[in-house]
Amino acid sequence: MGIYLNPDNINFNRALNSKIYVDKSGLIQYTNSVMNTEQQFICVSRPRRFGKSMAANMLTAYYSKGCNSKNLFSKLKISKSDYLENHMIHYNVIHLNMQQFLSESDSMEEMLQMIQKTILFDLTEEFPDVRYFDNKKLLRSFRDVFAKYGVPFIFVIDEWDCVFRVHKNDLESQKKYLDFLRNLLKDQSYVALAYMTGILPIKKYGEHSALNMFTEISMTDPRECAEFTGFTENEVQELCERYNMPFDETKRWYDGYNLMGVSIYNPRSVVMSMTGGYFNNYWTSTETYEALKEYIELNHDGLRDKIIQMIAGEKVKINPEKFQNDMTTFNSADDVLTLLVHLGYLTFDFDTREVWIPNSEVRQEFINSIEDGGWEHVMKAIRQSDALLDATLQGDEKKVAEIIEQVHQDNTSILQYNDENSLSCVLSLAYYSAQKSHTITREAPAGKGYADLVFVPRRTSHLPAFIVELKCDHSADAAVEQIRKKDYTDCLKDYSGEILLVGINYDKKSKEHTCRIESTKK
Repeated sequence: MGIYLNPDNINFNRALNSKIYVDKSGLIQYTNSVMNTEQQFICVSRPRRFGKSMAANMLTAYYSKGCNSKNLFSKLKISKSDYLENHMIHYNVIHLNMQQFLSESDSMEEMLQMIQKTILFDLTEEFPDVRYFDNKKLLRSFRDVFAKYGVPFIFVIDEWDCVFRVHKNDLESQKKYLDFLRNLLKDQSYVALAYMTGILPIKKYGEHSALNMFTEISMTDPRECAEFTGFTENEVQELCERYNMPFDETKRWYDGYNLMGVSIYNPRSVVMSMTGGYFNNYWTSTETYEALKEYIELNHDGLRDKIIQMIAGEKVKINPEKFQNDMTTFNSADDVLTLLVHLGYLTFDFDTREVWIPNSEVRQEFINSIEDGGWEHVMKAIRQSDALLDATLQGDEKKVAEIIEQVHQDNTSILQYNDENSLSCVLSLAYYSAQKSHTITREAPAGKGYADLVFVPRRTSHLPAFIVELKCDHSADAAVEQIRKKDYTDCLKDYSGEILLVGINYDKKSKEHTCRIESTKK
């Protein structure tokens, strides 16, 4: 048993001993299924504090010959699988955290030399009876050990992409690092499985990729591993019941990551809120808001306008395919937004190719990032949103029209305001604060058509529901009449109580807004 070769299970045991441990041992079924196949190279990228190291420690504890972890896994999901005995403690495991080596090195050459010397030290200690051709050559030594014992190696590499995050502009060092990993892993008979974790997918270099044998599992393409990316809805519901925490509020704060239709919650924040007994910005507090601000202020290709739309609750279409998987190459707004998906600030729908802000915690981080530096009109609209919601609930039609008109005039850069769709986006921004008390749906299927904006009160709210219908060059009365005529209130199937019918009209010629508010009950 060494430090990096066949390590013990202390780190995974620590996770099991924690106050909250959510069983993700099902991941082992996937890694076992690709062992010694063309798919044996796996690169998993997900945001910081999303359980990457825990998964790496779990795989190490399961496979390593340096410890017997049967008792640790005997009560986990994997114990019900045939795979438990088939692969457990049968392999030589190399577990590396690249961040440790990077932090102890002054150059890429020094880092790579340290990695090789470290592994060679463990190899020669663990296998002293092997006749090494050259015990200073890492790859040849792996082959010598494998030739004598016939036991393949599993490589678990954590924080594999730290080089690209720390040395963002050092292309030469990045290529040396990639070449080292390629030579270590690719086409080597001693490799049974390679599992790498990081925040970024594998760096692209034009038509060539040094690690093109890897299956990429990421926030834009989770493949078979969506449920292992964070906490699922069922897992969070169980935690809420155990800790007597309101599920709806937990969902508002920490849900929203959409991975191939699987709803994923931020694990760091859920654990902190459950154990602390209250909601707060736990995940975003692990890094300063300047990290986000740096990217959203680039304003490539109308980026700022798209950020404003997402703060308002809108979704934005992107093409993630051209992203170069680094933190410096940005040729369009799509590249910046794709990076924000990988960093956890946005979520991505694989089918619709849309991104949006996943939850209240992350949305607040966007607000922190735009409080100064040319976003004054947006912040003014957000600050006015409490007054707009209050005016709507009080039936103050004149005040509602005045505030919406002001928001429109201040934010003409994001919306040309030539149609009802543009008006809907302005309204979403104007009603920003309503996201705390209501679930807001745009273009909601309702009755005989689609309601422009539907506000359904959350379970913790005692406020009424309301439906907003928007018109251009008609009248606010006509908007309310459409709500009634097309039975838009039918979309509130699980709601009973007061419903406000809100009609908004914009006159293109006069640039004026009018409002009509009526009340009904269901």
